[in-house]
Amino acid sequence: MTVEYYEAVGRRKTSTARVRLFPGGDGSVLVNERPLRDYFTRKMDLIHLMEPLEATATENRFTISVKVRGGGIRGQAGAIRLGIARALVKADPEFRPILRKGGFLTRDARVKERKKPGLKRARKAPQYTKR
Repeated sequence: MTVEYYEAVGRRKTSTARVRLFPGGDGSVLVNERPLRDYFTRKMDLIHLMEPLEATATENRFTISVKVRGGGIRGQAGAIRLGIARALVKADPEFRPILRKGGFLTRDARVKERKKPGLKRARKAPQYTKR
């Protein structure tokens, strides 16, 4: 039985990405039905989200389709990166140690801290005046 595609979800800050890897593809990536280079214009974001594919040497083995929502561009790139890594593990469990060692399977839990009452921001207090 052949699998049509491998699907995984990646999250970062307030971004959520649903990633589908289609085996036997040409390495093309569509993000929200737009080519990868049209959606992400900064080179650093492109490098960041393609790292799991480079680590497993599977750049041209899959066609990738991504639906991503919420957050900013950097958060979305991080969410897609995690989604790709998780989908690669579903495609081939032997990739797990490689991806784990590279840190691609770890969910980055850092999010914006909430503003506290009596403070100007999350931690910045009003300036103290003696008189």
